[in-house]
Amino acid sequence: MFILELSYTAPLDAVDAVLPDHVVWLDDLYAQGVFLASGRKEPRDGGVIVAVAEDRARIEEITAGDPFVKAGVCAYRVTEFIATKTAPTLEPYRETLP
Repeated sequence: MFILELSYTAPLDAVDAVLPDHVVWLDDLYAQGVFLASGRKEPRDGGVIVAVAEDRARIEEITAGDPFVKAGVCAYRVTEFIATKTAPTLEPYRETLP
């Protein structure tokens, strides 16, 4: 499982100009089952996405395709973790330590 932390690197008006394309990108990845939750940070200086993928390389490929990244208005920090305990609804994503 991955936590994707977005930090805006441009003023909010530049971010908002790309927001509709970013939302379409989010919707597609939700439909693929990659994204589990997302939202903006408070204060509004970026966002957070909870994601699942086969490996970090796939996540790096996904984040590179974000319209925010392509427009140069955000940077990502990717944290991989092993979800050994979850809420019942996230049980399919629960992992065991090696």
